[in-house]
Amino acid sequence: MGRVLIVGGAGYIGSHVNKGLFSRGYDTVVFDNLSTGHRDAVKWGDFVLGCLSDEVQLELLFKEYDISSVLHFAAFAYVGESVEDPEKYYRNNVANTVNLLSVMRKYNVNNFIFSSTCATYGDPEYIPIDESHPQNPINPYGQTKLIVEKMLEDFASSYSEFKYVSLRYFNAAGAAADVEIGENHNPETHLIPLVLDAASGKRDKILVFGDDYDTEDGSCIRDYIHVSDLANAHILALEFLAHNNRSLKLNLGNGKGYSVKNVIDVARIVTGKEIVSEIVGRRPGDSPALVGSAEKAKQVLRWEPEYTELQPIIETAWKWHQKLNL
Repeated sequence: MGRVLIVGGAGYIGSHVNKGLFSRGYDTVVFDNLSTGHRDAVKWGDFVLGCLSDEVQLELLFKEYDISSVLHFAAFAYVGESVEDPEKYYRNNVANTVNLLSVMRKYNVNNFIFSSTCATYGDPEYIPIDESHPQNPINPYGQTKLIVEKMLEDFASSYSEFKYVSLRYFNAAGAAADVEIGENHNPETHLIPLVLDAASGKRDKILVFGDDYDTEDGSCIRDYIHVSDLANAHILALEFLAHNNRSLKLNLGNGKGYSVKNVIDVARIVTGKEIVSEIVGRRPGDSPALVGSAEKAKQVLRWEPEYTELQPIIETAWKWHQKLNL
């Protein structure tokens, strides 16, 4: 096999996928502009600094490396920012993906794994959300991901050798068990690292946006999936494409929902810290509950998450958080 190209492989999920691929004997090359990723997270394979907006540079990359498959993580992913600056999101998440797919076609690279999101579904009509749930994104971020999914459908329909897997994740969390790599966003918007910031004293409290939702404790419910389980699913998807002549769209989640208050309570147990929380008003656009069904991924890919409970997920995040802040 040729190289596996990981676009955005210096980021949180991409770096864990790179780690998993290396452990299974794959040769990888990471292509990243480091706008949100970290060079020190690329501990395996080769690294090329670059941007998808530069087709000339992309062509040089494909000329230099014998690339067999592409995994695409290079998207902007802040929902609020996408509302404030949609052009930035359409240019990077959509137009730059067209550039990547165009160069792939030119160099006859036909296997593509796309990092999609549950945000393509919008407000859930039923729980758990399966792949047949209507896709009605409520923000530009989700819209850009859905546009790329539709684009991939069209490519696979028109270009007979092209195959893809779109993986719609729920809430990625945790860190590699050996804490070689983990979550390190700036700014950080994810709940678990923010709660751990409060536990470690980096922030004085954690804000709970609304406790009057129609949920068991009034706070929002989300489905948390360990980043290493996500990485394993990407590798299984890559292997699926190597042996099957069809494309897939799959959810990746744990199928369990945990409220914001649940997360804070479990983090108190894991860290042994008090963790001060404050109830404030709801944020616009927050759904009361988002929980996914990943039964299709389990059946088709034979994927089984290792981390099925919240506490061990937070335990790996806390170990990484402590290492990061030494």
